[in-house]
Amino acid sequence: TLTACSFLHAETIAPTQFNVGAFSFTRPDAWKWEVPTSPMRKAQLTIPGKNGAAALVTFFNFGPGQGGTVQANVDRWAAQFTAVDGTPIKATTTAQKINATTVTFVSARGTFLSGLPGGPTQACADYALRGAILESSQGDVYVKMTGPEALVKETMPAFDQMVLSARSQ
Repeated sequence: TLTACSFLHAETIAPTQFNVGAFSFTRPDAWKWEVPTSPMRKAQLTIPGKNGAAALVTFFNFGPGQGGTVQANVDRWAAQFTAVDGTPIKATTTAQKINATTVTFVSARGTFLSGLPGGPTQACADYALRGAILESSQGDVYVKMTGPEALVKETMPAFDQMVLSARSQ
């Protein structure tokens, strides 16, 4: 049975490589390509886990000067999580330079409030986020993985590799 915390959707033709903004990404083999469930998403992947669990990886690009600052996005992503007692959590960030691109990685864990901004949410306990913001004059690219904490932790090296190996177009 799927819930609002489940991320399984219909699959479509599964490209190995795909472009988002100024970058070309290579999809890890075990990750499933999906039709984006929102017009704001430029690409969407599902990572199958054990016992029907899945993590969702979404890609966004709003164009030059759009989408807010790196810190505003870190804060927005962190605000989707709370501690067990309902208090806000603080995301951790690290930034690194890959050629001419600054990449900021973001991590958070706790209860994930799944849903669209301003809409109803579903509380998903023991979830985590691994995100990356690739800065570009053609518009920053935002890559966000959310799912059960154990699955996010297990697949974080593949996520980081996918982001760090992205090529500028």
